[in-house]
Amino acid sequence: MKKGIHPDYHPVVFRDPGAGSAFLTRSTISSDKTIEWTDGNTYPVVDVDVSSASHPFYTGRSRVLDTAGRVERFKQRYGRE
Repeated sequence: MKKGIHPDYHPVVFRDPGAGSAFLTRSTISSDKTIEWTDGNTYPVVDVDVSSASHPFYTGRSRVLDTAGRVERFKQRYGRE
């Protein structure tokens, strides 16, 4: 492996604030925010929108979408009165 051409590969915590879960792994991503992990060390933290703890495929629950307004607008525009 050539020296000096690869990015820094270090431990990072990925956190899903909506689901209240976090996991420690290694990545090349960097972050200014840090978090103290359960082992007492401080690691950079990256907040993600969706993780396996909140994704409908893994949880078996679908997300609630505001379809009422969309359906009503569709019916007003294209529906019969």
